[in-house]
Amino acid sequence: MIQKETRMAVADNSGAKVVSVIGVLGGSTARGRFTRRIAGVGDRVTCSVKKALPNSEIKAGDIVCAVIVRTRFPTRRYDGSYVRFDSNACVLIEKDGNPRGTRIFGAVARELREMNYMKIVSLASEVV
Repeated sequence: MIQKETRMAVADNSGAKVVSVIGVLGGSTARGRFTRRIAGVGDRVTCSVKKALPNSEIKAGDIVCAVIVRTRFPTRRYDGSYVRFDSNACVLIEKDGNPRGTRIFGAVARELREMNYMKIVSLASEVV
């Protein structure tokens, strides 16, 4: 459950360390219930970089696109099981969906494979 103003760690080596969500591109608003746009695993978000490594091409204050790879809120799968991670994390992507970094740190959810982020899945050390 990622919404506006959520701070997340970046799980790649693009140079950004912490980002804040400024817009949810995917996700849903169930009518008559919770009216904010909510993003889950595999949804695209627009972020503002809050902390970045020095001498990297991504600076603090840059506006970037990202895809969510881990959430603390449980994600329900089709077989009825749930998967939940210890932290919220995202991977910075280009407009075509390819990651900006060359390495991905930590585990990523299997739902990314169904949403055609195959490059992220292949770079990840573990798929849960």
